[in-house]
Amino acid sequence: MPQYLYRIRPTRPAMLTDAPTEQEESIIGQHFHYLQGLLAEGVVLMAGRTLIADERAFGIVIIVAASEAAAADVVQNDPAVRHGIMTADLFPYRVALWSPTGPKVDDEGD
Repeated sequence: MPQYLYRIRPTRPAMLTDAPTEQEESIIGQHFHYLQGLLAEGVVLMAGRTLIADERAFGIVIIVAASEAAAADVVQNDPAVRHGIMTADLFPYRVALWSPTGPKVDDEGD
């Protein structure tokens, strides 16, 4: 199945430096749960974000979808994108190498 990458960036970079508002924090939680659900369904291959807190910060999500239109639906239904606290760019993508062991992550994605 085709793979896609979407890059997300906060629309208000101060969310990373000055802390998110209550509304932003709620939407970020929805975003994380949305991605967890897609992971369980086999749509998300991986998701993560840079650990910098300036205008260069971004996150990526690598997904599988039957078509670019289906991938665009995944992006547009992401609560962070739908509620406008993040912008997203979608790219056709192909994982070339994947570690069989992968990184160890905790329940919060750290």
